[in-house]
Amino acid sequence: MPLPTASRLLRVALRTPVVPVANLTSKPAKHIVPAGEQAIAMAVLFVTILGPSGWILSHLEDYKKKQ
Repeated sequence: MPLPTASRLLRVALRTPVVPVANLTSKPAKHIVPAGEQAIAMAVLFVTILGPSGWILSHLEDYKKKQ
């Protein structure tokens, strides 16, 4: 008795690899980023993400007021 189409599709889907293989290397970095640039990048990242959410949380009572 042949398998239903859904079963065959599921079986084929389970056989194929979903996650590609990562290309890992043990070589040192081609370009070393100085600590100052890392600090600036982290500060910009934190301000970009935490700035708007901090603004909203600090003005939450203003947003709750009905005008």
